[in-house]
Amino acid sequence: MLAQRAENGQQGRGVGERERQAECGAELDEFYMGLALDEARAAAEEGEVPIGAVVVCDGEVVARAHNRREGDADPAAHAEFLAMEEAAGALGRWRLTGCAVYVTLEPCLMCAGLMVNARIDRCVYGAPDPKGGALGTLYDVSHDARLNHEFAVVSGVRAEESAELLRRFFKRRRKGADRQAQAKPESS
Repeated sequence: MLAQRAENGQQGRGVGERERQAECGAELDEFYMGLALDEARAAAEEGEVPIGAVVVCDGEVVARAHNRREGDADPAAHAEFLAMEEAAGALGRWRLTGCAVYVTLEPCLMCAGLMVNARIDRCVYGAPDPKGGALGTLYDVSHDARLNHEFAVVSGVRAEESAELLRRFFKRRRKGADRQAQAKPESS
């Protein structure tokens, strides 16, 4: 949108600095969520639930990851968890202040808890998780005054794309399970 205004010679006309910054921020959020969606697609190709994440610190992508629970046989191998671990290693510090986590599905309690403990600045997620979302849907760990850190949350960025990847994945999985059930001989 900002680029279109510039092309049309409308840069700065009728739009205040705060609105331009918000617009630019929204475009960056969409861009980084696109990288997280690429990771989610990679997860699906590996037979993993298609969730992807990137960590951005000071405008630079410092980590990318996708779900690896099946391949690693690790219940903690969620995309955002792995990305935050990778970011900590890349930055050489456990505090991820100055960092934003972009993830295609609303984080669960475990991952939201790690965000608190890692002291991230923001989390931007795509689709809400009605069965486990801990950043506003079922719980809101990001703004719990009982905890020692709060962080900003932006929800719904490229939500439909994120949700569609999950729907397609589980639809294929159900079809595969149906075929296996039909192929099994009945025993008496």
